[in-house]
Amino acid sequence: MRVKRNIVVRRAPGNPREGRLVLAHGIRRAALGRGGVAALKREGDGTTPLGRFPIRQVLYRADRMRRPRTPFPIHAIRAEDGWCEDPADRNYNRLVKLSPRLSADRLTRDDALYDLVLVLGHNDRPRVKGRGSAIFVHLARPGYAPTAGCIALSRHDLLMLLAELRRGSAIVVM
Repeated sequence: MRVKRNIVVRRAPGNPREGRLVLAHGIRRAALGRGGVAALKREGDGTTPLGRFPIRQVLYRADRMRRPRTPFPIHAIRAEDGWCEDPADRNYNRLVKLSPRLSADRLTRDDALYDLVLVLGHNDRPRVKGRGSAIFVHLARPGYAPTAGCIALSRHDLLMLLAELRRGSAIVVM
């Protein structure tokens, strides 16, 4: 079987907040940002950015699932882990240790959304203040409710996506 390098996500016809992900086992449903898809992403706008995004790392909840097999750097999420969303902070758009003075998205959520996360290379090299942080591929809410700008899949489809990815793979949002 031919190895895929780029996995394509296209907007679904008639619904800007829903996408279609093309995998070897078929076309799968995906939730996109509540603001749809946009070429110019801004922090907090709720849009999923257009473009090609390499996979930087995989995060997972060791208390909820086994360590997934992946060629990417992997990190078991700890209780103190967060993702900095404050454009004024020097750690903007990075994995951080939570603190009361830091504006960060807690990665140990009560729901399952961040049980398995692919961190996409969006606005990270270089980081530009206000251009958007934390663009992840994560687990979908019931009914594929829109995200804050991420791509969300069912657990099965996210595991199938992870199985298809190879070093050098990227997610392409069209």
